[in-house]
Amino acid sequence: MKILVLNSGSSSIKYQVLHMPAGEIVAKGLVESIGEAVGRITQNSSGEKSSRSTHIPDHGGGLRLVIQLLTEGENAPLKTIQEIEAVGHRVVHGGEKFSNPALINDEVIAAVSAFSALAPLHNPPNLLGIEVAKQLMPTVPQVAVFDTAFHQTMPQAAYRYALPTDLYEDFGVRRYGFHGTSHRYVAEQAAILLKKPAEKTNLITCHLGNGASMTAVKNGKSIDTTLGFTPLEGLVMGTRCGDIDPAIVPFIARKRNLDLDAVELLLNKKSGLLGLSGVSNDVRKLMELSENGHENALLAIEVFTYRVRRYIGAFLAVIGAPTDAIVFTAGIGEHCAKVRAMALQNLEHLGVKIDKQANEEHKTIISLPSSTVKVMVIPTNEELAI
Repeated sequence: MKILVLNSGSSSIKYQVLHMPAGEIVAKGLVESIGEAVGRITQNSSGEKSSRSTHIPDHGGGLRLVIQLLTEGENAPLKTIQEIEAVGHRVVHGGEKFSNPALINDEVIAAVSAFSALAPLHNPPNLLGIEVAKQLMPTVPQVAVFDTAFHQTMPQAAYRYALPTDLYEDFGVRRYGFHGTSHRYVAEQAAILLKKPAEKTNLITCHLGNGASMTAVKNGKSIDTTLGFTPLEGLVMGTRCGDIDPAIVPFIARKRNLDLDAVELLLNKKSGLLGLSGVSNDVRKLMELSENGHENALLAIEVFTYRVRRYIGAFLAVIGAPTDAIVFTAGIGEHCAKVRAMALQNLEHLGVKIDKQANEEHKTIISLPSSTVKVMVIPTNEELAI
C-alpha cells in the first residue's frame, strides 16, 4: 500500500509517499513559505526534481499543491490520489494520553488541540495538516504519531520536576521528551544490528541535529531523556540554550529590561551554538571557523560535545546494567566525525573505545572490537517510522 506521511510546520509541509511494506520512497517534497507573498514547493521522485513558486495562502492550499504535484503530468508518481491508502501525521505533543500511534477521530483531534497549550508552536500546524488531509481525503484512514509517545515509559522519578504537585496536576508541568519517533526507530535498528530482541537491548541514543536530544533506553523502553516540558531543556542545540540555572531567566529580564516573551525568544532562537559562537548555528561552518582559529566557534563545539559526554555518563548510571551501544543519528550525529570523537573522548574507563578510522569513514560500527560498549552510526528515518 502507498502511505502519505505529513509533517506540518507553522509555515511548511514536509511530505513523503512510501510504498509499504518495502519502504520504497515514491516521492518526497517540501512546501515552504506558506502564507507569505511567494511560496514554493519542491518534489523529488525517481530522481527527477520538480518545483513551483506561487502564493500559498494556507495549509489547505499547500496540501492541494502537494496532491497536484503527486498526480498531474506524464511523469507524476501517482496516477490518482486514490492510490493513497493511509495518511500518517507527525504530531509533536501527545501529553500523557498517547503512548502509541492513534487512529484519528474526533476524540484524538480534541486531545491534540488541548495539548496545543503545551506545544503552541507545533501542535496547531500539526492539527491543520490533519484537518486539511481529512477534508481532501475524507475516506482515507489518518493516523497520528506522537513525538512524546516513546517517552511515556519514563518512571516518575525521571519525569517529575521538584515543583509543587499542583503544577503537575493542574497544568501538566513535567518532563515529556521529544524526538521520540527518531529515538524509537534507531533503537529498533540497533537491536537488529546487535542481533538481540529489542526488549533485551540497552542503549543510549543520541539524536544530534539543530534540535538535539539523548535517550536512555533500557530493555527497549525509554527510561530517561534530555528534553523536558519543552524542547529547550537538555543538550546545547543550534539556537536553544539547553540546561541552565532557572534563576538566569529573571536575572536576564531585569538586567536587559525584557518581558518574558523576549527572554523566551532569546533562549530558544538566539542561544545555543549561535549564541556561544556569535556567528552561526551550523556545525559545519563552526568546524571550519574553529580550524582557522575562531575561538568562540571552537568553544561552541566544545560546550556542545561536553554536554553530550556528560549525559552519556549520566545515562550509563541510569540504565544500571550493561549498555549494549551508544547510537548517533540525525544531521550532526550521522555526518560529523569530529563531534562524535570529541563527545566520546576519555570514556575508555567506561568501556567505550573508538576506532578512529571507522569513525572518520562514517562506518555503521565505529568502536573497536575490544570496546565493551559498541558505538554505532544509524541514519534516522522518521517518515518510514511513521
